[in-house]
Parts: sequence; C-alpha cells; structure tokens
Amino acid sequence: MTLLLLMLLGAVLLGPFIWSFAERQLEVYLFVLGCVAVFAANSWNIELFHTVMTDPLGITLAVFLAGCLFRIFQKSFNETIAFADRLIPSRLFVALIVICIGLVSSIITAIIAAILLVSIISVLNFDRRTQIRLVILSCYSIGLGAVLTPLGEPLSTIATSRLNESFFYLFNLLGSDVIIAIFALGILAGLVISPHPHKRNKKKISQRETWNAIITRSLKVYLFVMALTLLGSGFEPLLSPLLEGKSPAFLYWANTISAVLDNATLASIEISPSMDESTIRAILMGLLISGGMLIPGNIPNIIAAGKLSITSKEWARFGFPFGLLVMVIYFFVFVI
Repeated sequence: MTLLLLMLLGAVLLGPFIWSFAERQLEVYLFVLGCVAVFAANSWNIELFHTVMTDPLGITLAVFLAGCLFRIFQKSFNETIAFADRLIPSRLFVALIVICIGLVSSIITAIIAAILLVSIISVLNFDRRTQIRLVILSCYSIGLGAVLTPLGEPLSTIATSRLNESFFYLFNLLGSDVIIAIFALGILAGLVISPHPHKRNKKKISQRETWNAIITRSLKVYLFVMALTLLGSGFEPLLSPLLEGKSPAFLYWANTISAVLDNATLASIEISPSMDESTIRAILMGLLISGGMLIPGNIPNIIAAGKLSITSKEWARFGFPFGLLVMVIYFFVFVI
C-alpha cells in the first residue's frame, strides 16, 4: 500500500508537468488519482462518500452566485475598474490590488476574493507575463488573508474547530505575520510588476461571460474540491505517521506538500489542542505559503488559473521559486 501511495503522490506532483491531458483537465486527473488513493488506502466508507459529495456544495454555490452577480453587473464593474486603472499609477494600482484582495478575503471568503480578482484582471489589458505574476501574488495574498477568520477558507474553519478556540483566535495568533506579509506582497508587486505602457493604453473589449461558462466553472470547482478531499483521505495513512509528534521546523518544511494537497486536510491531521502556539503558527504558515506554489495548492489558484487559462508550467515557473524563497525567509526570521 505504501509503495502505491508514494507512486500516486509522485503522479500528483509530476503529472501536470509531463502529461498534457493532466494539465488541460487538472480537475479530472486529480479526481481519478484521489479515487485510486482512497481505494489503495482502504479508506472508502459511507461517511467519506457523504463528505465528498456535500463538502463542495457551499464553495460551488458561492462560485456560481458570484459568477451570476458579476455577469449581471459586469458593465458597471468594468467601468469602475477601467476608471481606476486610468486614474491610479500602474505600480500603485497593482500594489493596491494585491493588498486589498488579501485583506478582504477573510470576510468575503477566499472563493469570492478569487472570483473578484479574476474579474479585475479580465478588465485590465495587461500583458501575459504581468497578468500571470499579478494573479500568483494576489492568490498568495488571498490564501494568507483568508486564514484570519473561520469564514475565510476551510483551513481556518478546521483549525479553529480542532483547537476549540474563539472566532478571533487565528487573527490574534497570525494577524501580525499575515498582515505584514500581505503588505510585503503588495509592495513587491508594485516593484516587480509594471505593465508596458503600450499595452496599458489599449482599449480592451470585455465580453460578457456566458451562462454555460459560469456553470462549467462551478462544476469544475465542485470536482476539484471532491478531488482534494479524496486525496487528503487517501494519503492520510501515509502522511499521518510521518507528521505526528514532529518538531515545528520539521512540520513547517513537511507542509510544502500543501502545494498539491488540500491544506485543510493536512491541518486536520497535524493540529492538536495540546500543541503550543509556536508549533501551531509554524504549521499554519507552512501550509499557507506552500499553498501558493502550484495550482492545486489552493482553491483560489484553481479558480484564477482556470478562468485565465494559466497552465501548470506557467504558474510553477514563477509561483514555485517565489514560494520557496518566502518559505526560507519566514523560516529563518520566525521559526528558528
């Protein structure tokens, strides 16, 4: 069983980079691997079936409703973003996008923040390289900001529940780290991302999204969340013995696996009320930072990449080395 699960984990990591079908149909690919992993680990039961079928419903409904609202109010929204784009200097505007989208994600949820980000990017006529870098930095910001309240994302919900803590526990524990990181991401975006003037001044014709596209994206999100749940359950027998009782530094680096697995599932395996706050902080920050490295690492990643047709290779080319650099910096500044 262990060998098969290791092979499946390798397929999850490498498949999207070496097989074009896995890259184009990432949700289907991960879903199939998730099903195989669950059967290989002998983890299939009625409770898991119920979880797999029901857990994605809330996120899928949020994605669908947000898509409907943006379609209805698209003209007014586009005009507002276009006006701000003309009024605000490009570097400042880019920085504000990254900072604001991260700060509000814990209130409006990471899913809605990702859809809002996609809608903003779709209006702006940025060149491809600028667009990809802005999306990746913004998704890092969303992933970090959403953890501050149990409303933001499944990770924060599970962590708060597992620790039996109050609504603002994670804000008190991680607030300073996360807010500093979000502003740092915004400043970095303003420094390294500058749309070319001739691209920026072109008038972009924004077409209204079709109902078929909205429904298709919602179904893809449903399938993707199902896949993450299956992968988490399937790999739990492999990962749980490796992670249980380990030091904060070990758990921090071990959580780079969150780049391809659901960070909420990993949090449910690792976090215990008996842990001290430094260990909990190391676990959560490791999950949050590594979650931005690759597309499967976070729900906002898959929404933004799917809508804007960003491939796994394009994401990894910038997202992985950037995330690794942030992991190293945070480790030496805060963990050790």
